[in-house]
Amino acid sequence: MQTDIYGQIIFDEKDLVDLYLRDPNKALKNVLVKEPITYNSDLDLINTPSTKIYENLSISIEEFDDKNQSSWNFPDTYKNMDIAKYILDQCKNDEELQRVGKELLLYQEKDMFMLLKYLKYLVDTMRENNIVWGVGRGSSVSSFVLFLLGVHKINSLYYDLEIEEFLK
Repeated sequence: MQTDIYGQIIFDEKDLVDLYLRDPNKALKNVLVKEPITYNSDLDLINTPSTKIYENLSISIEEFDDKNQSSWNFPDTYKNMDIAKYILDQCKNDEELQRVGKELLLYQEKDMFMLLKYLKYLVDTMRENNIVWGVGRGSSVSSFVLFLLGVHKINSLYYDLEIEEFLK
């Protein structure tokens, strides 16, 4: 297994077979394979819908990021949700509504609504599976929106933290 300059994990034949043998039902989701040769005939792993042949791309990292911004891999129910409405519905008073409105405008300016939807999905998935995550780290705790989504447990209004610390 190796990682390319874009951060993609690429599996070789041995890695793919090991994944398959560990868990045939779950292991082969969105897997990139380098040089599939012998295992294809025996296990037919390469012809699964979510297994792809790795292509060495000759584009910049910025172009790679732009290309992948539209292909988030999470359920359509989250992709299609009105994340702004969801977050605004979490507010309990006018102070919270004003802060959320300010932050949502900043998130919108930076085209980060899909990220907020993904974070909602991630938090829900961790809760469903009883996965414990940290209280909060770094400048992200200055975002009241992330607090409302459950990404961290630091109420930035209570501690008077400015969103500009996070979305510089």
